[in-house]
This record gives sequence, structure tokens and C-alpha cells, in this order.
Amino acid sequence: MADVLLETAIANWEPRFTANGVDASDYKRITGPLEHWNDWCAAWCAGAEEQLALGEEALNDDRRRSAGEFFARAATYFHFGKFMFVHDPDQARDAHSRGVDALVRATPLFVPPGSRHEIPFEDSRLVGVFRPPLGNGPHPTVLLIPGLDSTKEEFREVERTFHDRGMATFALDGPGQGEAEWTLPIRPEWEVVGASVIAYLQSMPEVDPGRIGVWGVSLGGFYAARLASANLPIRATIALAGPYNLGATWKDLNPLTRHAFEVRSYSSSPDAAERRAWDMTLEGYAEKITQPLMVIMGKRDRLFPWQDGERLANEARGETKFVVLAEGNHGCANVINHHRPLSADWMARHLDVVEVSDAARSQR
Repeated sequence: MADVLLETAIANWEPRFTANGVDASDYKRITGPLEHWNDWCAAWCAGAEEQLALGEEALNDDRRRSAGEFFARAATYFHFGKFMFVHDPDQARDAHSRGVDALVRATPLFVPPGSRHEIPFEDSRLVGVFRPPLGNGPHPTVLLIPGLDSTKEEFREVERTFHDRGMATFALDGPGQGEAEWTLPIRPEWEVVGASVIAYLQSMPEVDPGRIGVWGVSLGGFYAARLASANLPIRATIALAGPYNLGATWKDLNPLTRHAFEVRSYSSSPDAAERRAWDMTLEGYAEKITQPLMVIMGKRDRLFPWQDGERLANEARGETKFVVLAEGNHGCANVINHHRPLSADWMARHLDVVEVSDAARSQR
């Protein structure tokens, strides 16, 4: 069984990893020798340690920008080590903590520097990383929402696309995600989560409170659509590869995904997880979306059928753009050159972003 899980991971995740900051040669070097799924987390943590060492060397040489890049890559490798590794919570939590620490070290070294934010929520907290573009604020800002077992640690390349077009980003760990996964279970009611996060963003002097957009991927695409349905002060929303109803796709999901949802939703059994999955629905919510919405799906998505996105786009009542990519896999990670620029351009237009000047580009 463990070998089947490993084969599933290696066969399906390379585009996802390399699209989000993992060096392609590292992916093959780290995963190539593996024989058992139980070895996955340790192998990626060893790769992360190599990046940390490179970061320390750069920092000692006063190459701060390079140090930040190495620390950020280490955070991504630690994250992908614990990615879907829910059967061994001790290993996963250690890798998670080390990834968080690496990103904390990286964030002030980014150019421009980023900042970490903790938002009180119920009896816990939500954590996000704010990164502005070059230039003076307040900035139009895009809230980035991860999926089932993704976190803020894997969003550097996504952020870059928005920054290059003059938008700030706020990469969030919500309930069941990253730093919040240990205290808050997955929940469908992201209208409540969004209200707290958007209010916090509007209180930040670096954020233009009237120009906030939302982008979400995979289950985060579902969350983004739920936010869009909630009459929150959001100008535009992008839902990438999200389900319309998670329960309807449950039996077609792979064992790693189902088990991760069981753990992240705090379900007591696989059957309880399946029942909970049916609560993750856009039925009755999609029709409440009245602001601009972009929906992107891949026809080769093995998790969520592209028709889910088509249904969302058809039921939404505002300006809607539906994009289906013929070769796109889950998250369209294998065709990022198609959808990332398109998404960022679309969001920039709806947030009234003035194109970044040549002078600003030359400062990079």
C-alpha cells in the first residue's frame, strides 16, 4: 500500500512542485531513490536543510536577497515534505514547524520586505504573509487562499506574478491549513473566515481598502467562491481548479487526498469525512456572486472535473470569465505559463492597477 501511495505522489506531483518553487533537478534527485511513502517527509526535509545551509552561507557573505531566496525555498521543501503526510503527525508537524521558521527568516529579506501577520479568529488565529510590490502604498491587494493541504509556504511564484503587475499579496493559512491546521478544522463557511481577514486587510495602512481581490486554488478555489458569494468588500475573484461539491467527487479522489481531508476536517472516520465533504458545496451560493469572477479549470484534472467550474461560472450572476485549458492537470500546474499571466492581468484590470512603469521595473 505504501508503494502505491509513493507512486501516486511521484507520478502526479512533479508539475505542482516545480510550478511552486521546487527546482526540477531537485525533484528528481529527492524522489528518485525513494522506495516507500514513509521515507517521503525525511527526504524532502534533507533537501530543505541543503537550502538552509546555502541561505546561511549567503547571509554570512551579506548577500541578503539570495539568503531570502534560499530560506524561502527551504520553507517550500519542508512544506512539501509534510504535504499529505498525515499518517505520521509527529514527522509532519516537525517539518511544518521548520518550514514556518524558514519562511519567517526569509520574509524580511525579500525585496521589498514582507511581513508576517496573525489574525485572531475564534479561539485561535489565522496567519498570513503580506508582500507589497515596489512603490508607495496603499496597494491594491490580492488575498491568496491555499487548498486542502497547501499553505502560504508554497506561494512565492504565484505572488511574483501579481507583484510584477503592481499588486500586493496576502498569503493566508486558513482553518485546516498550515499554522491553523492544528487548532481549526476545515470548514465550508469561509464567508465567516473571509469577513475577519478582509476586515484585517482593510485596517492595514499598506492596503488600499477599496481594491481587494481574492485568488484561490483547488479547495481554495471553492473557498474563494464562497467569499465571493458573501457580499464582502471584494472587487474580483479568481477560482482556480476548485470543486463545486466535494462530496460529489469523493469516490473519485485518490487515497492520499481523502485521508488528508479526513485529518484536516477532524473527522472521526472515513465515512464521517465523506459526510463532511458533502457540506463543501456551492449550491445556493454560486448564484449570490455578483462581482467579477474568473474560473479556471483543466480538462485533465484528476480530482475535480472541469464541468464543476463551468457550472460555477454559469450560475454566478456577475461578469464572469470561464477558462478551460485542454492540457491542464489539477491546479493547471503543468500550464502555468497559460493561466498565471492571464489571471494577474485580469485581476489588475479589475483592481484598477496602473501598469508598472519601466522605471519601477529597472529597480528590480
